[in-house]
Amino acid sequence: MNLEGIEARLKSLIEDQLAGALTGRNMEELIVQKLAAAIRDGTATAPDGTRFAPNVYTLVVAPATSRHWQEPGLLGTLTEIIKSTAKDAGLKFEFPPVITLTTDAGLPADLINLLASHQASKTMEDTQNTPPVSEEKIIEDNTIPENAFLIVEGVKVFALGAPVVNIGRRLDNGLVIDDPRVSRNHAQLRAIKGRYVVFDLNSTGGTFINGRRASQGVLYPGDVISLAGVMLIFGQDNPPPRSDIAMVSPFFDSSDADRPTAILITAPTTKKKKKE
Repeated sequence: MNLEGIEARLKSLIEDQLAGALTGRNMEELIVQKLAAAIRDGTATAPDGTRFAPNVYTLVVAPATSRHWQEPGLLGTLTEIIKSTAKDAGLKFEFPPVITLTTDAGLPADLINLLASHQASKTMEDTQNTPPVSEEKIIEDNTIPENAFLIVEGVKVFALGAPVVNIGRRLDNGLVIDDPRVSRNHAQLRAIKGRYVVFDLNSTGGTFINGRRASQGVLYPGDVISLAGVMLIFGQDNPPPRSDIAMVSPFFDSSDADRPTAILITAPTTKKKKKE
């Protein structure tokens, strides 16, 4: 089933099972577009040819509409719709799909964002016990990733060009985030072997990578970092080629599956044709 087929199936199920439940103009169409794009772009193929749809979906909404999305049965019905659509498309799930809800104060009430990822195979305890990167490794190779940047709260682009970038409320940080949720010295990015690694600096609110709390983690394009609720998205315009590309889908290789990989989904835009 192609993207058009996925959209058609989602549209049919949502109209049938959530008629009138999604408030706001064009909300049904918007959720159809974003879910279809999430399933299409997030699908990964295992070595044996089996195709797996992403199973972790994070719905980002405006604070003013979050209560509506928490109404009993709404997210549960959407989850069942995702399962049915994936099955019709010949896709499987490594783990049962789930939808979580978060808010973004900068998001208009009539818009949503959707993050889709594959759940990692390792447990939270395994992630927290991952050995830290040694200072010797940092000194050994601090090649700066090419064209790397952070999108801060969906509105500000911060170019990354230094081997070490400190993030926090203090004015002497490389990236200053004036938000009471963020600690004075909250996190640090270090360039190690051509990749940025984020380290939590014993912050009060914690550092999360794709929804999972972590003391450190290697960043890949599309990863979502949350600093106590302040959202950063890591990206690269032209990511350098790597031999360890399988690590992008860690659920196929449990030895490196220490966190999920997230994909930022944006709704496709359509241009209206001018009337002749």
